[in-house]
Amino acid sequence: MMQQTASHPAAPQQQDRDAARTVRQPSAGMTMPVELTVNGNLYTLSLDPRTTLLDALREHLHLTGTKKGCDHGQCGACTVHVNGRRVNACLSLAGAHSGDEITTIEGIGQPDALHPMQAAFVECDGYQCGYCTSGQIMSAVALLGEAVGPGDAEVREAMSGNLCRCGAYQNIVAAIQFVRGQS
Repeated sequence: MMQQTASHPAAPQQQDRDAARTVRQPSAGMTMPVELTVNGNLYTLSLDPRTTLLDALREHLHLTGTKKGCDHGQCGACTVHVNGRRVNACLSLAGAHSGDEITTIEGIGQPDALHPMQAAFVECDGYQCGYCTSGQIMSAVALLGEAVGPGDAEVREAMSGNLCRCGAYQNIVAAIQFVRGQS
């Protein structure tokens, strides 16, 4: 970096470049009100503007079924539905979803009344360690409302945004096809 002296001040262009490199973070404690409708319930939260939807769900609403896998939108473990469409919650700011209908894995079924896709995952052994399962199920439920061809290859392509590190893909596809066959 260029040193400044009284006789040779830094050129104005250099000062502009240095100022452009300064990253301004929100002040500590700076929050904004955010209203989220999650699983049919309205919540009013006070959140840092940088809070992702995933962190709002897990850390503020204590809905921990939605998992943090990569935190970069590459694995699909954080998949939720926003207005009926699948979304990677780790890539979306919570404040952007005021007025949206958000559904998490906790909102599609209960232990005594599983969603048909949840029941199919159990029946077809569509999970191993279970970490990716909530994101897989949320994507699979959304897939039911999408124009996806009938074959296994089309289902695999539609589910390609969800990774299973254990390799249960064949059973995941079987569970989805089972539910599609019941429709």
